[in-house]
Amino acid sequence: MSNTTKGSKAYLFSIVLVAVLGGLLFGYDTAVISGAEKGLQAFFMGAEDFTYTDFWHGFTSSSALIGCIIGSSISGVLASNWGRKKSLIFAGVMFFISAWGSMCPETMILPEGKPDMTLLIVFNIYRVIGGVGVGLASAVCPMYIGEIAPSNIRGMLVSWNQFAIIFGQLVVYFVNFFILGDHVAPAIESVGDGINKLINGPEAAWSIEHGWRYMFGSEMVPAGLFAILICFVPETPRYLASIGADAKAEAILAKINGANKAQEILKDIKDTMTVKTEPIMTYGFLCIFVGIMLSVFQQAVGINAVLYFAPRIYGAMGFDDPMMLTVFNGIVNLGFTCIAIFTVEKLGRKPLLIVGSLGMAIGAIGVACTFDGAINNDSTMQLMCMISLMIYSASFMFSWGPICWVLIAEVFPNTIRGGAVAIAVAFQWIFNWIVSTSFVPMANSLGYWFVYALYGIICVVAAIFVWRLVPETKGKTLEDMTKLWKDKLTK
Repeated sequence: MSNTTKGSKAYLFSIVLVAVLGGLLFGYDTAVISGAEKGLQAFFMGAEDFTYTDFWHGFTSSSALIGCIIGSSISGVLASNWGRKKSLIFAGVMFFISAWGSMCPETMILPEGKPDMTLLIVFNIYRVIGGVGVGLASAVCPMYIGEIAPSNIRGMLVSWNQFAIIFGQLVVYFVNFFILGDHVAPAIESVGDGINKLINGPEAAWSIEHGWRYMFGSEMVPAGLFAILICFVPETPRYLASIGADAKAEAILAKINGANKAQEILKDIKDTMTVKTEPIMTYGFLCIFVGIMLSVFQQAVGINAVLYFAPRIYGAMGFDDPMMLTVFNGIVNLGFTCIAIFTVEKLGRKPLLIVGSLGMAIGAIGVACTFDGAINNDSTMQLMCMISLMIYSASFMFSWGPICWVLIAEVFPNTIRGGAVAIAVAFQWIFNWIVSTSFVPMANSLGYWFVYALYGIICVVAAIFVWRLVPETKGKTLEDMTKLWKDKLTK
């Protein structure tokens, strides 16, 4: 039987490989700040026209999240009007501009190497631009893969996007490590009221002047590669069918699924797509609510309190080398993401989410119960607390990490997918910001035990939500989801 009849898996996988580079950039851009923030803080502490307080550093460290909210919010409009492919090209360009501008915010206009308020504003604008790329890629990459993949392996292929995100974070940890090399990272000490002083200034001069720039600039390599390669992948058949380009849609479907199957899939697409788009609430409130709450729970379970602040947490536990544990945690996360990739089509989406939620609850409550003992140098409690945190993190990686993206790419009908995904992912970034900005103040004022007990309770609520309200999408075509939500409306 010829490839024309069977379809080409090599062609499909090459397309998906390019698309998941967007996920890698997502992880790279959000994690690059972890290595650069100390040098960046020390650099702007040298400003003479304003005082670079903890508030300014917190805002600068998280300013990309503002762009993420913007990018995810406009993703539906862009994906519906420009198409999935052009939207991803635009995201790649945003990544590249941000990497260049964050490395050289002076851009031949401002005085080079002179920290002041104007330079801080310009730097944050470039970080917001990168955030727009992240927000756009976070919504459109899973959508693109979901629309181009055959239903029997769609969950596995969309899960690779989460693998790429975690891999991107791990890559940038190592890149930052090698850029720093033998140079010394600046040590900064608080003197109260959000004012800080530099301890080892002369020894850390290279890191302060150049190190953070090279870390941000390193993203130009994967960003440029993504922006170029995405030009060579096809538009999704479902978008092409929505704009009346049926011949192109069928040609792509034939390459992926074979000629006979392509005609059948195109007929199903056309049967559910009498118009290009429909109002968001066409399929009822529950359809949108499920998508939004999947995004909310993915963040509200508190995972970014680990991903963004792992060195701080392990340090608070009393471990001597928190960065080593952070890297080990990253490797564990990558391994457990693979579990989802290779079981999502066998076990289904709901079982993985429910088991992962309960695993996270056990891990989070374990941290809550052992943290006080760990910080009091009880070696047994330190070990149990570390293991609990690893269980919490690993449980997320085979469940809410990848499966949330799979469901968001699958659960909405064709005619509202662009707008519905945009709304869901915007909520994800909003709650990402809420969790990221509330973790340290809550941990300092109420205690780490309280924060993780709260996350544990939220994990249990998330399991109940999935059990009661989330439809299983395993083995269903994207067109089946239109029928599913229409049937729920008539009941």
